[in-house]
Amino acid sequence: MKMLINVPETVVEDALRGMAAAHPDLTVDVEKRVIVRRDAPVAGKVALVSGGGSGHEPLHGGYVGPGMLDAACPGEVFTSPVPDQMVRAAAAVDSGAGVLFIVKNYTGDVLNFNMAAELAEDEGIQVASVLVNDDVAVTDSLFTAGRRGTGATLFVEKIAGAAAEEGAPLERVEAIARRVNESSRSFGVALSPCSTPSKGGPTFDLPEGELELGIGIHGEPGRERRAMMTSHEIADFAVDAVLSDLAPTGPVLVLVNGMGATPLLELYGFSAEVQRVLGERGVVAARTLVGNYVTALDMAGASVTICQADEEMLRLWDAPVQTAGLRWGR
Repeated sequence: MKMLINVPETVVEDALRGMAAAHPDLTVDVEKRVIVRRDAPVAGKVALVSGGGSGHEPLHGGYVGPGMLDAACPGEVFTSPVPDQMVRAAAAVDSGAGVLFIVKNYTGDVLNFNMAAELAEDEGIQVASVLVNDDVAVTDSLFTAGRRGTGATLFVEKIAGAAAEEGAPLERVEAIARRVNESSRSFGVALSPCSTPSKGGPTFDLPEGELELGIGIHGEPGRERRAMMTSHEIADFAVDAVLSDLAPTGPVLVLVNGMGATPLLELYGFSAEVQRVLGERGVVAARTLVGNYVTALDMAGASVTICQADEEMLRLWDAPVQTAGLRWGR
């Protein structure tokens, strides 16, 4: 398996050094593994901190900046960051208005962020936490008690980040983040396995000519395997899986997300099929984002995230954002 790396042991360190060089608007502590917006702490502003295993880029470090996260903690590949990173990040961005931890629902992330919250509060930092658990594919999969946290993480970080940027207090930012998560559902499909640097090859076997419906972002098993389907057929299956659980009654935000190795040509074609299904089901897509945003290393495939959005959510979604992975309006 060919990979553009030096050695597996330094993959995350090397990536952080490259990120620091490319984005001078960020403060990147390569040794202590914390990425912070350079102007932090911002006086009077609630700070948003998230993190998780590396390999899902641009999540989370790519979403640090005005209008989104104040800090992110990258772990090793597909491995949770440790509480020390999270406490360090919280201390670096806390202005006294409090810190919101945004946590994807994976056992290691939940345990470590909970421990970090207790340690941060011991240091006088007010902390609230929101759990993202939007994946409708399965419950209690590998790494997870309950539903997995996937594409809705981007919606939560963007919309809650905009609320914090406007000066909303911690309780309000937390409530908005919870509402976004509760209004969002996701479903992913793998066309190929992913390969980790440490393994040097695929992490699971997916025979040629087959796909996995309901895949997790670490390559966790989904609902079922089938012979390869067309984009039209995959969109029918994925969108119906989301809508049968969410049942939106108003306009929605849509994320058509690549898993890391799917070209934009294919993603835009798949997005057209997603829009077709939504139209057939009478669902209005108010905003659609297409691209690689919550990835699984080199996995080929896609996921669909749908969020029933009220007027406030749409306004906050449209608000300016300036990060490495998402930017508009500034």
